[in-house]
Amino acid sequence: MMNTHVVILAAGLGTRMRSKRAKVLHRAGGLALIEHVIAAARALAPPSSIVVVTGHQAEEVEKVAGPSGVRFARQAEQKGTGHALQCARSAIADETGLLMVLYGDTPLLSAATLLRLRDTQCASDAAATLITTALHNPAGYGRVLMDERGNVGAIVEDKACTPEQRSVREINSGIYCFRAELLWKYLGEMQPANPAGEYYLTDMAEILARHGHPLHAMHLDDSSELLGINTRIELADADRLLRRRKADELMLSGVTIERPETVSIDVQARVGMDTVIEPAARILGASEIGDDCRIGAGAIVENSSLADGAIVRPYSVIADSRLESGAQVGPFARLRMNAEIGPNARVGNFVEVKKSRLGTGSKSQHLAYLGDTQIGDRVNIGAGTITCNYDGEKKHQTKIGDGAFVGSNATLVAPLEIGNQSYIGAGSVITDAVPDGALALGRGRQVVKTDWVAKRKKRD
Repeated sequence: MMNTHVVILAAGLGTRMRSKRAKVLHRAGGLALIEHVIAAARALAPPSSIVVVTGHQAEEVEKVAGPSGVRFARQAEQKGTGHALQCARSAIADETGLLMVLYGDTPLLSAATLLRLRDTQCASDAAATLITTALHNPAGYGRVLMDERGNVGAIVEDKACTPEQRSVREINSGIYCFRAELLWKYLGEMQPANPAGEYYLTDMAEILARHGHPLHAMHLDDSSELLGINTRIELADADRLLRRRKADELMLSGVTIERPETVSIDVQARVGMDTVIEPAARILGASEIGDDCRIGAGAIVENSSLADGAIVRPYSVIADSRLESGAQVGPFARLRMNAEIGPNARVGNFVEVKKSRLGTGSKSQHLAYLGDTQIGDRVNIGAGTITCNYDGEKKHQTKIGDGAFVGSNATLVAPLEIGNQSYIGAGSVITDAVPDGALALGRGRQVVKTDWVAKRKKRD
């Protein structure tokens, strides 16, 4: 197998997106468009052999793509696809083997298709292999014209087609796998002989044929893989297709998805066997869901992890947090900023947990705010309890020991430590430490004035 380099063209303006952001930074399926293409390319080559050509908003694009380890080349002035490839040449150390050309706005292109393209080229004597597909309405796409030997004879842009050529349905995807030494040998023969004054990579078909090197076509039945994103409508279509692919993948691996057309699952999320995902749920980012979990209707789980058997009830929002085995959250709960819910612990309706941990078997079932709090095992937090963690300048921590009982409507003013097996009376404001096994009350004594109503009426 020949060594393979990949060049991803991502320098364009993307004016039809009508956006202040570069086109390849727009997101579909939970990732930027360029991230999808890089992920597919990594099936062919290590990151050091992948070069992304940037131009418009280059710094922003490189910031997003950089963590993958790919290399970059700059196309300071956008003068066509052929010129972009010329700009990438200095970033490619080895000019032998194969060179594949991809585009940063084709997020649906699969690794399997790229591997097939590479293998097709390796098995042929062609100078390059081009992916083609047939469209019912090919308007706007360059047509692929085959010669009498079945090779690609020419690629004609739509606006330059004759009426006969315009009837051809086989279109150019722009995705090539070249024999690198032939590409670099003849790339300099491209000329900007077009109204835009640009260097078109499509001209390589005629150039290679002129030197006796055929260009083969690899037909792709699924034309959706080649969808390039130019408008917000196409972006929405790509997002829908990516999420449908992900849902199909999960269902085939043993996940139950009720009403899959209603859920949104990012491509990098992982979900274990026998988990059930209810309608309109969203699983976003790098979330990891274990086996035998349940994600309720309308719930959102983002960049969070659920251990086996965890349950998120409907309309809860979980972000950057963790549920351990058997934990239950919701309905209508919110977890954020590294909240941790321990084994078999429960967080109920309208409870917010921020940067806090509930220990094994602990419960906060109703109407509470727990921020910057460490809660031990088997603790009961009554309805209406809040931790006052912010003094106007700094956040402070509350610690609640194992087996403690916090009564309803308690106000816990941090910094504060409540001991093991202690009790907090309902309606109390607690400002001082509570020792193990103690009862703490922090409220005014009730006053009852008998016959007060009758006396008032008499006075009035």
